[in-house]
Amino acid sequence: MLQGKTPVVSQAVVRRLPIYLRYLQQLQAREVDTVSSQEMGRDLDINPAQIRKDLAYFGEFGRKGIGYHVPYLIEKIRQILKLDRDLPVALVGAGHLGIALSNYSRLRRSELAIAAIFDKDPRKIGLAVAGLTVQGMDDFETRVREQGIRIGIVAVPASEAQAVANRMVEAGIVGILNFAPATLRTPPTVHVRYSDVTSELQALAYYVR
Repeated sequence: MLQGKTPVVSQAVVRRLPIYLRYLQQLQAREVDTVSSQEMGRDLDINPAQIRKDLAYFGEFGRKGIGYHVPYLIEKIRQILKLDRDLPVALVGAGHLGIALSNYSRLRRSELAIAAIFDKDPRKIGLAVAGLTVQGMDDFETRVREQGIRIGIVAVPASEAQAVANRMVEAGIVGILNFAPATLRTPPTVHVRYSDVTSELQALAYYVR
Protein backbone atom coordinates (compact mmCIF):
# COMPACT_ATOMS: atom_id res chain seq x y z
CA MET A 1 0.00 0.00 0.00
CA LEU A 2 1.35 3.43 -0.91
CA GLN A 3 1.98 5.74 2.04
CA GLY A 4 -0.73 8.39 2.31
CA LYS A 5 -2.91 6.74 -0.32
CA THR A 6 -6.30 5.15 0.33
CA PRO A 7 -6.31 1.70 -1.28
CA VAL A 8 -9.09 0.79 -3.68
CA VAL A 9 -10.37 -2.43 -2.14
CA SER A 10 -12.90 -4.72 -3.81
CA GLN A 11 -15.97 -6.04 -2.03
CA ALA A 12 -14.53 -9.55 -2.34
CA VAL A 13 -11.50 -8.54 -0.26
CA VAL A 14 -13.68 -6.88 2.38
CA ARG A 15 -15.82 -10.01 2.62
CA ARG A 16 -12.78 -12.19 3.22
CA LEU A 17 -11.43 -10.07 6.07
CA PRO A 18 -14.03 -11.30 8.61
CA ILE A 19 -13.18 -14.87 7.58
CA TYR A 20 -9.52 -14.22 8.35
CA LEU A 21 -10.44 -12.54 11.63
CA ARG A 22 -12.60 -15.42 12.84
CA TYR A 23 -9.89 -17.93 11.92
CA LEU A 24 -7.20 -15.93 13.72
CA GLN A 25 -9.37 -15.60 16.82
CA GLN A 26 -9.80 -19.37 16.84
CA LEU A 27 -6.01 -19.74 16.67
CA GLN A 28 -5.60 -17.28 19.51
CA ALA A 29 -8.06 -19.27 21.62
CA ARG A 30 -5.78 -22.28 21.09
CA GLU A 31 -2.77 -20.13 22.09
CA VAL A 32 -1.23 -20.27 18.61
CA ASP A 33 1.14 -17.31 18.32
CA THR A 34 2.16 -17.30 14.64
CA VAL A 35 0.66 -18.55 11.39
CA SER A 36 1.83 -18.54 7.79
CA SER A 37 -0.23 -17.70 4.73
CA GLN A 38 0.28 -21.31 3.64
CA GLU A 39 -1.32 -22.57 6.84
CA MET A 40 -4.15 -20.06 6.55
CA GLY A 41 -4.73 -21.03 2.94
CA ARG A 42 -4.82 -24.73 3.77
CA ASP A 43 -7.28 -24.31 6.64
CA LEU A 44 -9.53 -21.78 4.89
CA ASP A 45 -9.31 -23.28 1.39
CA ILE A 46 -8.12 -19.94 0.01
CA ASN A 47 -5.05 -19.50 -2.16
CA PRO A 48 -2.18 -18.31 0.10
CA ALA A 49 -1.16 -15.75 -2.53
CA GLN A 50 -4.68 -14.33 -2.37
CA ILE A 51 -4.44 -14.02 1.41
CA ARG A 52 -1.11 -12.18 1.16
CA LYS A 53 -2.51 -9.90 -1.54
CA ASP A 54 -5.64 -9.14 0.48
CA LEU A 55 -3.65 -8.16 3.56
CA ALA A 56 -1.09 -6.19 1.53
CA TYR A 57 -3.81 -3.71 0.56
CA PHE A 58 -3.63 -2.42 4.12
CA GLY A 59 0.03 -2.80 5.07
CA GLU A 60 2.88 -5.21 5.68
CA PHE A 61 1.82 -7.43 8.57
CA GLY A 62 3.93 -10.55 8.13
CA ARG A 63 7.62 -11.43 8.21
CA LYS A 64 9.24 -13.67 5.64
CA GLY A 65 10.10 -17.05 7.09
CA ILE A 66 8.04 -16.40 10.22
CA GLY A 67 4.54 -15.55 9.06
CA TYR A 68 1.97 -13.45 10.85
CA HIS A 69 1.91 -12.73 14.57
CA VAL A 70 -1.64 -13.77 15.42
CA PRO A 71 -2.53 -11.19 18.12
CA TYR A 72 -1.04 -8.36 16.05
CA LEU A 73 -2.90 -9.35 12.88
CA ILE A 74 -6.16 -9.66 14.83
CA GLU A 75 -5.66 -6.13 16.12
CA LYS A 76 -4.93 -4.78 12.63
CA ILE A 77 -7.89 -6.48 10.94
CA ARG A 78 -10.18 -5.24 13.71
CA GLN A 79 -8.92 -1.72 13.04
CA ILE A 80 -9.43 -2.11 9.28
CA LEU A 81 -13.01 -3.31 9.86
CA LYS A 82 -13.51 -0.55 12.45
CA LEU A 83 -14.24 -3.15 15.11
CA ASP A 84 -11.97 -1.36 17.56
CA ARG A 85 -14.99 0.76 18.49
CA ASP A 86 -18.67 0.21 19.21
CA LEU A 87 -20.87 0.36 16.09
CA PRO A 88 -24.52 0.32 17.17
CA VAL A 89 -27.01 -1.29 14.80
CA ALA A 90 -30.68 -0.50 14.16
CA LEU A 91 -33.04 -3.36 13.38
CA VAL A 92 -36.38 -2.79 11.66
CA GLY A 93 -38.85 -5.64 12.00
CA ALA A 94 -39.76 -7.19 15.34
CA GLY A 95 -41.19 -10.39 13.89
CA HIS A 96 -39.84 -13.88 14.49
CA LEU A 97 -36.64 -13.22 12.53
CA GLY A 98 -36.00 -9.83 14.11
CA ILE A 99 -36.48 -11.21 17.61
CA ALA A 100 -34.17 -14.14 16.86
CA LEU A 101 -31.48 -11.78 15.59
CA SER A 102 -31.86 -9.55 18.64
CA ASN A 103 -31.41 -12.53 20.96
CA TYR A 104 -28.42 -13.95 19.08
CA SER A 105 -25.84 -14.10 21.86
CA ARG A 106 -22.76 -13.79 19.65
CA LEU A 107 -24.12 -10.60 18.10
CA ARG A 108 -25.12 -9.17 21.47
CA ARG A 109 -21.56 -9.60 22.76
CA SER A 110 -19.93 -7.99 19.73
CA GLU A 111 -19.09 -4.41 18.82
CA LEU A 112 -21.98 -4.57 16.35
CA ALA A 113 -24.73 -5.06 18.90
CA ILE A 114 -28.32 -4.16 18.05
CA ALA A 115 -28.95 -0.89 19.88
CA ALA A 116 -32.49 -0.12 18.71
CA ILE A 117 -35.45 -2.14 17.40
CA PHE A 118 -38.26 -0.61 15.36
CA ASP A 119 -41.58 -1.82 14.00
CA LYS A 120 -44.68 -0.14 12.59
CA ASP A 121 -47.10 -2.67 14.11
CA PRO A 122 -48.84 -1.07 17.14
CA ARG A 123 -49.10 -4.52 18.74
CA LYS A 124 -45.31 -4.83 18.84
CA ILE A 125 -44.42 -1.29 19.87
CA GLY A 126 -43.47 -1.24 23.53
CA LEU A 127 -42.58 -4.93 23.74
CA ALA A 128 -39.34 -5.84 25.51
CA VAL A 129 -36.90 -7.73 23.28
CA ALA A 130 -33.35 -8.62 24.32
CA GLY A 131 -33.25 -5.82 26.87
CA LEU A 132 -34.56 -3.23 24.40
CA THR A 133 -38.00 -1.72 23.89
CA VAL A 134 -39.49 -1.96 20.41
CA GLN A 135 -40.03 1.56 19.09
CA GLY A 136 -42.44 2.84 16.48
CA MET A 137 -41.31 4.22 13.13
CA ASP A 138 -42.63 7.76 13.60
CA ASP A 139 -39.33 9.15 14.94
CA PHE A 140 -37.06 6.61 13.26
CA GLU A 141 -34.68 9.06 11.59
CA THR A 142 -34.33 11.21 14.71
CA ARG A 143 -33.63 8.29 17.02
CA VAL A 144 -31.12 6.73 14.64
CA ARG A 145 -29.21 10.01 14.39
CA GLU A 146 -29.33 10.56 18.15
CA GLN A 147 -27.70 7.17 18.76
CA GLY A 148 -25.11 7.62 16.03
CA ILE A 149 -26.28 4.49 14.24
CA ARG A 150 -24.72 3.91 10.80
CA ILE A 151 -25.67 0.27 10.17
CA GLY A 152 -29.18 -1.15 9.79
CA ILE A 153 -30.83 -4.54 9.48
CA VAL A 154 -33.97 -4.99 7.37
CA ALA A 155 -36.12 -7.84 8.69
CA VAL A 156 -39.50 -6.98 7.19
CA PRO A 157 -41.58 -8.52 4.38
CA ALA A 158 -40.32 -7.95 0.83
CA SER A 159 -43.15 -5.52 0.08
CA GLU A 160 -41.93 -3.19 2.84
CA ALA A 161 -38.17 -3.55 2.42
CA GLN A 162 -37.54 -0.70 -0.03
CA ALA A 163 -39.52 1.79 2.04
CA VAL A 164 -37.53 0.82 5.13
CA ALA A 165 -34.26 1.10 3.22
CA ASN A 166 -35.25 4.58 2.02
CA ARG A 167 -35.78 5.71 5.59
CA MET A 168 -32.47 4.20 6.66
CA VAL A 169 -30.70 6.16 3.94
CA GLU A 170 -32.51 9.32 5.03
CA ALA A 171 -31.37 8.68 8.62
CA GLY A 172 -27.73 8.53 7.55
CA ILE A 173 -27.24 4.76 7.64
CA VAL A 174 -24.47 3.70 5.24
CA GLY A 175 -24.56 -0.10 5.61
CA ILE A 176 -27.66 -2.29 5.31
CA LEU A 177 -28.01 -6.02 5.92
CA ASN A 178 -31.18 -7.09 4.12
CA PHE A 179 -32.99 -10.29 5.14
CA ALA A 180 -36.03 -9.56 2.97
CA PRO A 181 -36.27 -11.41 -0.38
CA ALA A 182 -36.07 -8.17 -2.34
CA THR A 183 -33.38 -6.21 -4.18
CA LEU A 184 -32.89 -2.77 -2.67
CA ARG A 185 -32.10 0.39 -4.59
CA THR A 186 -29.80 2.67 -2.65
CA PRO A 187 -27.30 5.45 -3.44
CA PRO A 188 -23.74 4.35 -4.32
CA THR A 189 -22.57 5.55 -0.89
CA VAL A 190 -24.82 3.01 0.86
CA HIS A 191 -23.59 -0.59 0.88
CA VAL A 192 -26.10 -3.44 0.98
CA ARG A 193 -25.54 -7.07 1.91
CA TYR A 194 -28.18 -9.76 1.39
CA SER A 195 -29.00 -12.79 3.50
CA ASP A 196 -31.63 -15.02 1.90
CA VAL A 197 -31.85 -18.54 3.34
CA THR A 198 -34.32 -19.68 0.68
CA SER A 199 -32.02 -18.67 -2.19
CA GLU A 200 -29.05 -20.38 -0.56
CA LEU A 201 -31.02 -23.60 -0.11
CA GLN A 202 -32.23 -23.43 -3.70
CA ALA A 203 -28.62 -23.11 -4.88
CA LEU A 204 -27.64 -26.14 -2.78
CA ALA A 205 -30.52 -28.10 -4.31
CA TYR A 206 -28.67 -27.99 -7.63
CA TYR A 207 -26.05 -30.39 -6.21
CA VAL A 208 -28.56 -32.97 -5.01
CA ARG A 209 -28.29 -36.20 -7.00
